[in-house]
Amino acid sequence: MQTPNDSVQIANPEVIQQPPAKPRWPKKKLIRRAGRDHSQLLRRLYQAAFLALNVWIGGAFYFWVRGIETGTPVSAAPPAGVEGWLPIAGLMNLRYLLLTGQVPAIHPAAMFLLITFLAMAFLLRKAFCSWLCPVGTVSEYLGRLGKWFFGRNFVLWKWIDIPLRGLKYLLLGFFAWAISTMSADAIAAFMRSDYGVVAAVKMLNFFRYLSETAIIVLVVLAVASLFVKNFWCRYLCPYGALLGFASLLSPLRIRREPEPCIDCGKCAKACPSSLPVDKLVTIKSAECTGCLECVAVCPAEGALSLTLPKTATRAKRVPAWAMAAGVAVLFLGIVGFAQAVGFWDSPIPRSVYRQLVPHASEARHPMPGDPDLSR
Repeated sequence: MQTPNDSVQIANPEVIQQPPAKPRWPKKKLIRRAGRDHSQLLRRLYQAAFLALNVWIGGAFYFWVRGIETGTPVSAAPPAGVEGWLPIAGLMNLRYLLLTGQVPAIHPAAMFLLITFLAMAFLLRKAFCSWLCPVGTVSEYLGRLGKWFFGRNFVLWKWIDIPLRGLKYLLLGFFAWAISTMSADAIAAFMRSDYGVVAAVKMLNFFRYLSETAIIVLVVLAVASLFVKNFWCRYLCPYGALLGFASLLSPLRIRREPEPCIDCGKCAKACPSSLPVDKLVTIKSAECTGCLECVAVCPAEGALSLTLPKTATRAKRVPAWAMAAGVAVLFLGIVGFAQAVGFWDSPIPRSVYRQLVPHASEARHPMPGDPDLSR
């Protein structure tokens, strides 16, 4: 005979078939960091100083060009620092140096600045991109403005993001291929051509006399940077792609210690390159710029840090001040060396500048067989 309780159990079999509840794992205990992180203050000071330096150099170069154009007295040579905006000339001259063992005469500053930034990438990851690059600084703060205005930045779907990220590597590959086909004599002749001599002036004139197409492109890039953090750097900058390859050899890594990590995900949200910092132990990606934003927002003591390679016991942590000092030493050291030994300014007579600068817009890119390349 069935009891009333038996009838209830038969009528409601799920009562006895329901699986036991899964145990709830306790959350990790947060041990808050003892000291304040100063990495972002240091980085912003560097960004501001380098942006101001570029504005000063750009202004000095503009007035030098205007002086040449109007016939007023100017210094014998333009500020060589402006050649930092000639990365293709820097690549060409670096190839010339590797082929001949000689420092190129025309635009040597472009090469030494490229060497400086490659050295930074090799030793300090892509520190140039996040600590010094004025374009990167503008792009970053456009992203901050967009986050303030819209309440967030946006991340593109992976099926769009990954192919777009490949664009900067395709651009780098094209420039590398074009330069690799040039002999040392061809590079030297290119630099001596009218186009090569006034390359920086042509770059200035591009911004002085913006075409409608150029304005539209710049506006589109600026608007895109409001929505997507570091849009230009992330998808289009071949200079950053080159430094990314060099940074793969860097001994420095962002390292996450799983034990003190509380899995809050703040590091991944802060990463301007959208890297899954909270899911990895070490960040080896060429997209990592060494900005230390992930380290700055981490609330847990010892969970996230910039480190040297791990030894038998533990990884050696690198403080933010050491990163800042390394950037300053490399920049001032290599640039100072080039200036001290006379490999900074181009030995172009003022008479040549007075002849070519007023007609810089008319100078055309030399082609194989061009008379400019044979003189």
